[in-house]
Amino acid sequence: MTGIAIEEGLVQPVGRDVGVDGGHALIELQRVSKFFGNVLALQNVTTSVRAGEVTCVLGDNGAGKSTFIKILAGVHGHDQGTFLMEGREVHFHSPREAKAAGIATVYQDLALAPLMSIWRNFWLGSEPTRFGMIDMRRAKRIAVEEMAKMGIDVRDPEQPVGTLSGGERQCVAIARAVYFGAKVLILDEPTAALGVKQSGVVLRYIVAARDRGLGVIFITHNPHHAYPVGDRFVILKRGQSLGNFAKSEITRDELTALMAGGAELEELSHEIESVVAPDAL
Repeated sequence: MTGIAIEEGLVQPVGRDVGVDGGHALIELQRVSKFFGNVLALQNVTTSVRAGEVTCVLGDNGAGKSTFIKILAGVHGHDQGTFLMEGREVHFHSPREAKAAGIATVYQDLALAPLMSIWRNFWLGSEPTRFGMIDMRRAKRIAVEEMAKMGIDVRDPEQPVGTLSGGERQCVAIARAVYFGAKVLILDEPTAALGVKQSGVVLRYIVAARDRGLGVIFITHNPHHAYPVGDRFVILKRGQSLGNFAKSEITRDELTALMAGGAELEELSHEIESVVAPDAL
């Protein structure tokens, strides 16, 4: 679907910082940790986000993905480690600071108004003006053009955004972030509530954003969605990093096993077999 060659190799030792040939580093995290009182929410996470690449952050519920997002988005400050933005150490104190630095976050709720039109959702208060009035013609034209760059043909910009499919609504949010100058695009579980076909649509938009030179951070719990589009993979479990791998150094099966916990999965399989087997006789 994406036309990306899948490479296979050996899993590297946990915690190794593996380089990927690609664009320049937009974000670098070095042993970043976050505490909430005595609770360790994130520990020693190391990775990088490069222009024109997709960094996938995987983990089940409670793995630390939300804390990871909020550190990058400026909601929480990190307590330990180093956070570099284009080679300069930063410590954001608000989402406004992160946005000004070029980090845009698209959360699961998308921050869209379903009853408003596509073009109004694209601008959301930042509409272009002319003689003190909203320049509706220009606003609609730009919204249509930017959506087209992401692969969506908008026939009627007045169409309520709530009538779009889940994947198309994701595209509105992504196109908006790109237009307003994002260098790094964080997507929070964009395929979580979508079916197979719509998930494929969103993955195409992720590739389109990557191909436009953005550094994309794809947060997901689904390795089957992450592997085809990812260039780098960070696996989180209970706040700790289980590894930071380039695509050439981990297979899809190894990624799934690391995320699910190979030993735990095998033990569960044996338990199920012992319960089901007597009934099957």
